[in-house]
Amino acid sequence: MHLGVTTAFSQNTPVEHIVEVARLLDESGLHSLWVPEHVMFFPDYASRYPYSEDGRLAGDPKGLIDPFAALTFVAAHTRRIRLGTGICLVPQRQPIYTARLVADLDYLSGGRVDFGIGIGWLKEEFDALGMDFATRAARCAEYVAVMKALWTQEVAAFEGETVRIAPCHFHPKPVQKPHPPILVGGESEPALRRVAAFADGWYGFDLTPDALAERLARLDALLAEHGRSRAEVAVHVGPNRHRLTPESFAAYRDLGVEQVVAPLFGRDPDDFKRRVDRLLDLVR
Repeated sequence: MHLGVTTAFSQNTPVEHIVEVARLLDESGLHSLWVPEHVMFFPDYASRYPYSEDGRLAGDPKGLIDPFAALTFVAAHTRRIRLGTGICLVPQRQPIYTARLVADLDYLSGGRVDFGIGIGWLKEEFDALGMDFATRAARCAEYVAVMKALWTQEVAAFEGETVRIAPCHFHPKPVQKPHPPILVGGESEPALRRVAAFADGWYGFDLTPDALAERLARLDALLAEHGRSRAEVAVHVGPNRHRLTPESFAAYRDLGVEQVVAPLFGRDPDDFKRRVDRLLDLVR
């Protein structure tokens, strides 16, 4: 089982620190780096963040570096670590441009991209972007189909409900074939249905081993409805608020998890290094 980390880069992260952290992670033996997405935040919002008791994002953040910009920058300073979007808000993005960004990052990184996706929770963000919040699940499925067509067809074309593309050239294609792994984030019934319908993996978040076991049983049933099995789906889990221990790490492994993605934050590169060392000691 692999161990990755998730962190966030923002206006509070000096550029030279991002370079140092990227190189540190690349040399540490950690498997992957995942970064989140929000193009904007709001001081007041009615939407509820699903991973906190009060429904608000911890720390009330004011901004994040775009995941594709951050990961492309990290790719230029690394050689081994895999690069994950955790998660990309697919239905609030124009899908052709998203396909372009994923393919370019995969090309520039030498095939190191894991494309974590979700449908989003912050309605106010969708409203500001002029994207319909109510139809985001259906558009997510169609946008994924659009991207797969662009990545895999030599002369690509698509005809759907919301996207129509005349035969076109779309290059460079991703290095990974047929395309970078698509991992759906989310723990709800609809999220698991998306995993079963079209994903290469599932990124479950804020789950204890016991909660994960319950959700995996449901995922197995949904996969069977699509003629698929767990062997076709890479399971990633982010403990988030649940402290990672040697015991929980072993429990995730016993449940068939391919990768644990632990939260990792630090005041500066030296603090990051101390926390990386503690994390690695925890799971050795």
